[in-house]
Amino acid sequence: MSAPRPSGVSVLLGLGTNMGDRLRHLRRALFALATHPEIEVVAGSGVWETEFVGEGVQEPYYNACLEIVTELAPAVLLAVLKGNEEREGRPPAGHMRPRPIDLDILLYGDRVLVDEGLQVPHPGLRDRAFVLEPLAEIAAGRILPDSGETIAAACAKIRRKSGPWVRPLADEGLLPSGPQGPWRRNGTVERNKEDWRAALAVHCR
Repeated sequence: MSAPRPSGVSVLLGLGTNMGDRLRHLRRALFALATHPEIEVVAGSGVWETEFVGEGVQEPYYNACLEIVTELAPAVLLAVLKGNEEREGRPPAGHMRPRPIDLDILLYGDRVLVDEGLQVPHPGLRDRAFVLEPLAEIAAGRILPDSGETIAAACAKIRRKSGPWVRPLADEGLLPSGPQGPWRRNGTVERNKEDWRAALAVHCR
């Protein structure tokens, strides 16, 4: 039997990278979040590759999504994410520059937040297949609080539009595998596994 779901606010995060060893950058970001004392990782998507769109030539992105549970306030959580980005070597400025890791708060519970440094739901969420596809893997029924539609419905809409190509990486999930197979069932961490942390450390090194 799995352990009870941790208490706190359910937060959906987006992760992206298009520099260097992209898979390693995603896994290092996962490890930093999963080992934070006030963050509990509860679900992770597969990894998706996305065509870069913008000026110049850049590598395609790897993207994924996580569900975490935390009692950290939105601004504090954002500071944690920005600190992780800086430690991975992300430049402090430059919207369209290549980056080793990009961490975004997509949804924070059912709250709608508009602040100078943070807007939730993320303003680009409904227009980005590279966010909606992995997000639908772990939170298809979640309702977007500013529109009332589900993530699955938003994802279905974006699939009907033309845009950059987005494709899943075969057999590549953000979460590690354990002795009994993947540490996820429909993307959900099997919390009763005592060696989850050990598997995570090996997976993310």
